Amino acid sequence: MRRAKKVPKTSAKADERRESLFEKYKDPSEDSVGPEGVERLCRDLQVDPADRKVLLMAWKMGAQQMGFFSRSEFEQGLRVLNANDVHTLKASLEQVAIKVDNDPDVFQSFYQFAFKFCLTEPRQKIIDIETCIQMLSIVMTNQAHLQPFIDFLQHQTEYKFINNDQWMGFYRFSLEVAPDCSDYDEAQAWPLLLDNYVEYRQKHPQHHA
Repeated sequence: MRRAKKVPKTSAKADERRESLFEKYKDPSEDSVGPEGVERLCRDLQVDPADRKVLLMAWKMGAQQMGFFSRSEFEQGLRVLNANDVHTLKASLEQVAIKVDNDPDVFQSFYQFAFKFCLTEPRQKIIDIETCIQMLSIVMTNQAHLQPFIDFLQHQTEYKFINNDQWMGFYRFSLEVAPDCSDYDEAQAWPLLLDNYVEYRQKHPQHHA
């Protein structure tokens, strides 16, 4: 059972400021913040649209569509972040980034969101390898298996897409298996993709010493 997000208590004045912030970035013809508004918000936050903090913001706002924030997502997300202007939003995202990197349970939630956020079509259950690589590069930092796994994905030709089991399998793998894969245990029923990754590492140990 999913726990509801804890929303800090807020004042009418703070809510008015959040509404004003939404109005500043919303699409003139839609009741949502679209790609152009997101880009302007990123400029004001002084971050690149591809920056990890933008994905963190989408996660905390519960965004359902990449590049868009509905009014309810945006304003409720600001409440969750306890922010009501660009300055407090920027500061809050800094704190979220720290918590994600220091709390494994929080990181797992963020990591899971990242995959689902890439599912842009109804009933879509897989993401292409290029998107997977881009998202892993944003989500994960300072992880020993990250670059070797990306190198493997770029060199292999068997897989064109990644599913959720493989995505989450790599997360568990990154926690449980030594950087040199010396303690990898096939008996744990890892996705075949990861068996192939370990085989790749064994054939190219000099690349990732």
